[in-house]
Amino acid sequence: MGQYNIDEEIEELAGGEFERERVPPSKLKSWKSFLGMYAGEHAAGTEFTIGPLFLTAGVSAFDLIIGLLLGNLMAVLSWRFLTAEIAVKHRLTLYYQLEKICGRKLVVGYNLANGILFCFLAGAMITVSATAVGIPFDMEMPKLTDTLPNGPTFILVVLAVGAVISLVASKGYDTVSKAANWMSPLIVLAFLACGIVALNQLGVKSFSDFWNIWGSGSDPFPGQIKYTFWHVVIWSWFANAAMHIGMSDLSVFRFAKKASSGWTTAAGMYIGHYMAWIAAALLYAVYLKSPEAQAFLSNGEAPPVAPGPLADNAIGLFGIIAVVLAGWTTANPTIYRAGLAFQAIIPKASTFWVTILAGTVATVAGLFPAFAMKLLDFVALYGFILAPVGAVIVFEHFFHERAGIVRNYAEIAQINYNKSVLWAWAISFGLFYFISIRFEVFLSFVTLPAWVLCGILFLIFSKFLQRRPLGTST
Repeated sequence: MGQYNIDEEIEELAGGEFERERVPPSKLKSWKSFLGMYAGEHAAGTEFTIGPLFLTAGVSAFDLIIGLLLGNLMAVLSWRFLTAEIAVKHRLTLYYQLEKICGRKLVVGYNLANGILFCFLAGAMITVSATAVGIPFDMEMPKLTDTLPNGPTFILVVLAVGAVISLVASKGYDTVSKAANWMSPLIVLAFLACGIVALNQLGVKSFSDFWNIWGSGSDPFPGQIKYTFWHVVIWSWFANAAMHIGMSDLSVFRFAKKASSGWTTAAGMYIGHYMAWIAAALLYAVYLKSPEAQAFLSNGEAPPVAPGPLADNAIGLFGIIAVVLAGWTTANPTIYRAGLAFQAIIPKASTFWVTILAGTVATVAGLFPAFAMKLLDFVALYGFILAPVGAVIVFEHFFHERAGIVRNYAEIAQINYNKSVLWAWAISFGLFYFISIRFEVFLSFVTLPAWVLCGILFLIFSKFLQRRPLGTST
């Protein structure tokens, strides 16, 4: 049988996405596919929210400009030398690879949590796009303190935006990648235009004027915490912790021809998480000078962060369109990942229907503005929850021989759950979450210690708990 026919059979069995198979060589993609996807996903609707939220935390110029430079570099290195390296070696989704290590019962719980958290994140992006779509309908914009929908117009707009995004995501990886490639240049141009217009509106004539926009920082807005240099560095590094050190993007980079495709994440980090965040912060700096924002501050309230009106104020209709498209290109791959998580729980379901399920959950989440308005806190929490599980894959991949343990132990020993994984995650999560709450430590500060401890405990527990079947090797 020829390779072409083998690939056709694999694609038919796996629903076209190879959820429980290695991606065959004929389906591998060049770095260009990932460049567009990451540039589009991370120069996105949420950047219009995250940039302003840094200002509500009172960051200084040095904290923001240099802190983001370093934090995003660490994120790129994590993707390149951990996620992409492991992805091209095994070419499996995160969920199927975890099943081999953890066992089916244990990974079902993880997949459910992973899928739901991704849906909540996509929901925040749907909310962001809705702030742009709602402008022509005179929709009341959500405030930083809003939790519930603020009116029927908001509900209808969110439902419409969520339906379109879900349908695009349900078409699979190729459609998601193509959508990102088509839209990302327009979105990047919009962020750049917003930044330039905002600089003009702020009267910036020199670099010192630009630096003085943030200066030495300020007190945080009501209900926000103060961000220092290290808050910015660590938060920006782990803003996508679930994707890189948490290994979620194994599901994406399994399609890469080479691990060097991991460098394409720099397009997302330095166009999206650097230029776009700063541009969005400039838009908010303009808004803060308005009578409306000053009225909020005089009443002891934080002025709202509504991306649609911010972009509209800078570049008009083009800004509105850019916010809508930016929400699509971020929510699409996020819903796609969530669909893969749900498919690992119900493997007989098609990719289309599990992605529609994920899109429905995301749309419902988008009805609650708190996910978008508290995005800094939510992103830190979901990264902290999911990242330590990725340490299990990383530490097994790089250290299984040195530790003398069996790779893919649950598959080889035919067990439904691996106690070593369960105890490693529970102890690392529980210990550092307690430290964060008890001593009021910024949650992102304990993400890396929790990740490292989980990996080390996994190796130790595996050494003592594994019962190596005869004839297997490390």
